[in-house]
Parts: sequence; C-alpha cells; structure tokens
Amino acid sequence: MTLKDRISEDIKTAMKAKDKIRLETVRSIKKLILEKEVSLRPSGQDTLTETQEMEVLSQLAKQRRDSIEQYRKAKRDDLADLEAQELAILEEYLPEQLSDEEIITVVDEIIAQTGVVSVKQMGKVMGPVMEKLKGRADGQKIQAIVKAKLSG
Repeated sequence: MTLKDRISEDIKTAMKAKDKIRLETVRSIKKLILEKEVSLRPSGQDTLTETQEMEVLSQLAKQRRDSIEQYRKAKRDDLADLEAQELAILEEYLPEQLSDEEIITVVDEIIAQTGVVSVKQMGKVMGPVMEKLKGRADGQKIQAIVKAKLSG
C-alpha cells in the first residue's frame, strides 16, 4: 500500500470515528503531497518517490516541532498541546526515529571519514550525516551532536 493509499484510508477511518484532529492532520498531509506532485508534473514526474514523500512528512513534522517550541515560549500550552497531537499523528507515517546513540555512531563514522577536527569545518560533516539520516533524525539534534563532537 502506497503512502497516498494509506492516507486515503486513514481519512475515511478518521471521518467515521469523528476524530477531528486526526482528520485535519491527515488531510493536510494529503494536500501537501498532492501539491508537490502537481509542482513536479512539468518535469514529467506524476507521482512522488518514497524519498520525496518522506521529505514532505519531515517538513511537516519540523514545522510542528518549531510551532510547539514557539507556543511554549509564548506560554500558550493549549496550542502547543494541539500541535503535539498533530506531531504524534505525523510521526506514525515517518520511519522510526533513531536514538542518540545511533546518531552518535553515524556522526563518529562520518567524522572519521572526512578527517574534520574543528567546529569551523562542521558543514563538511553535517551534509553527509543529514543525507545518511534523512527523515530518521531531527536536524537540530544532529547539529547539536556534531557540534559537541567537534568541540570537545
């Protein structure tokens, strides 16, 4: 079952269950996937690849995480809780997130391959790490780990 098929089924299920938050969240996923497909049509591509679908989902999850952080800073816990519920639904469609230990292992591997020893050269490590862990780890978490490794 493709992601689009799964989302369509989940929309029906949410409608039957009258689960408003799930319905809105899943509809927003479908909307963005359709928009991305339409934007790619001029290049001759009709459907998204699995990687492109994960990019869309990762983008949505990142937006939710950023919103949660902003709402918490503004003392709007009601809105932050709503975003957290939407994020939990989004994460059901994303691959399982890696633990800190697994991220550290990949970061150590890339640092060894590139020979980078300074925070000034952090970009040489971030690019390959982000490519390898795309969709399976939060970019801010990866950045913090890389910075810690190169700082000390």
